[in-house]
Amino acid sequence: MAVPKGKVSKARRDRRKAQSWKIATPTLVACSKCGELMVPHKVCKNCGSYNKQVVLDVE
Repeated sequence: MAVPKGKVSKARRDRRKAQSWKIATPTLVACSKCGELMVPHKVCKNCGSYNKQVVLDVE
């Protein structure tokens, strides 16, 4: 069985574990039709298009 090589202090352990819960900023791409920033693989809220085709009626 694997055995730890030495004691890991609480501070070192907690510093390592603190990285996993941080919130990442969402990735944004430019809409291919209107150029507005949007989340990839979602319908554009500005023009209602997805993959250069209009899917929603936006007034």
